[in-house]
Amino acid sequence: MKKVSRRAFLTTGAVVFFGCAAGRAQDVRRPGTRRVSPNEKLNVAAVGSGGKGASDIRYVGQTENVVALCDVDWKRAAGTFEKFPNATKYKDFRVMLDKQGSEIDAVTVSTPDHMHARVAMHAMRMGKHVFVQKPLTHDIAEARMLTEAAREFKVATHMGNQGHQGQGVRRVCEWIWAGRIGPVHEVHIWTNRPGNLWPQPVTRPTDTPPVPETLDWDLWVGTAPMRPYHPAYVPHNWRGFWDFGCGALGDMGCHVMDAAYTGLKLGYPTAVEAKSEGNNDEGGPAWSIIKYEFPARSDMPAVNAFWYDGGKLPERPAAVPADEKLGDDASGTLFIGEKGMITCGEYSNEPRLVPYEKPDVPRTIPKSVGHYETWIQACKGGEPAGGNFDYAGPFTEMVLLGNLAIRSGQRIEWDAANMNCTNVPEANKYVRRDYREGWKL
Repeated sequence: MKKVSRRAFLTTGAVVFFGCAAGRAQDVRRPGTRRVSPNEKLNVAAVGSGGKGASDIRYVGQTENVVALCDVDWKRAAGTFEKFPNATKYKDFRVMLDKQGSEIDAVTVSTPDHMHARVAMHAMRMGKHVFVQKPLTHDIAEARMLTEAAREFKVATHMGNQGHQGQGVRRVCEWIWAGRIGPVHEVHIWTNRPGNLWPQPVTRPTDTPPVPETLDWDLWVGTAPMRPYHPAYVPHNWRGFWDFGCGALGDMGCHVMDAAYTGLKLGYPTAVEAKSEGNNDEGGPAWSIIKYEFPARSDMPAVNAFWYDGGKLPERPAAVPADEKLGDDASGTLFIGEKGMITCGEYSNEPRLVPYEKPDVPRTIPKSVGHYETWIQACKGGEPAGGNFDYAGPFTEMVLLGNLAIRSGQRIEWDAANMNCTNVPEANKYVRRDYREGWKL
C-alpha cells in the first residue's frame, strides 16, 4: 500500500466531514429542475418565516431572490413579509409548492421539529434544494429517510448548525487528527438548556383558549396528533413536548456535540443509557445525563461520550487548574486524551488545550465560505454544502438516540444498520412515529 502523508490524511477527513472536496460536485439537478449558474440568483422560498426562520431567509435574501414566504401565523411573520413585499405569501407550504413549484429553486425549512421532515421531503421530491434547521428531523427514522432522499433526488442540502462552518471545529479536528492529545477514550458535552428558555418537565394544558385569528392551528399541528390550541405550545415552548420538539438534545445537541461527532468520527453508538428527572409521556425531563458508547473507528479507539443538560455538569478533572475555564458561559465540550485535553464552547468556538498552551499543529482544513453561502454555492452546482445530509442525517440519528434512552428508561443496545433497539423492543415505537391522517411522508 502507498504511504499516505499526514496532510493527505487530514484533508481526506475534512472531505468526509466538511464537504470541502476538490473540484465541483456532481450535477445536483433532478430532470426538469432549473440549472442555476454561479452568476445567477436562486429563487428561494421559506417555510417558517417568523422566529428563526426570519433570520434564515433574510440572510439568504441578501444575495438571492425571495419569491415566496410561508408561515402558519402571519402576525409572527409580519416583519419578514414587510422585508420582502414582492414575495407571495402562504400559510400552507403544500399550496405554495403546488402554485409556484416551477419557479422555486430552493426552500429554507425553519418550522418546529415535528414538521422538518414533512416539508423537506415534499420539496426534495419536487427537485428543490433544501436548507433545514437543526435538528434535521424529529425522529431517527426521518433522518435516515432524508439522507437517502437527498441522494436519490440529487439536490443540494444543508442543516442549520452554523458552528460546523466555523474555524473552531476545524481546529479541534486538526489537533485530534494530528494526535496532539493522543487517543481519546472519553468526551464530556454539556448545555445550560432547557432551564429558563422553555419549561421542562411539562403537563398537557386542560383549558382551551380561542385560537388567535392569525394562526392556522391545524397547519401548525401538522404531522402530530391533533390537540386543542394553547399558548403553552406556540410560539416557543413546543420544544418541551414530545409531539412537537426534542427537548434539550433537539435544541442544542447538533450544535454542542458537533466537535465531538466530527473530530472523533463518531458515527453510530452501539449502546446508549440515560439518567433523568421529570420525564413523562408529554415531554422531556428537567435534566438528563446520557452516556453514548461508540466502538473503535478505523484509527481511533472506542470512546464514551457523555451529555449533560438542565444544570448538570461533568466532574472537573484533577489535572485542570481551578481557574481554567471549560467551555463557554452556556455550553461546552471537554475531550480527555491520553496525552492531554481540549475544550471548546457552544458552537465549537474558542478551542484551547487544557491546561492552556500554544498549539503547534498546522492548519490543514480549508475554511468554509460561510454558513448560508456553502449551501447557496452547492445549489448552483458547487461543492456539497458543509452541512449536507450525508453528514447531518447520521449526526441527527446519533443525537436523537439520547431521547430514545430517556423515553425508554433503559439501556439501549442499538443496531444502526436496521435502526432497531435489539434489547428493548418496545423502545422502537420512538424510532418512527405514526403521522396524522393526511400528513404522512
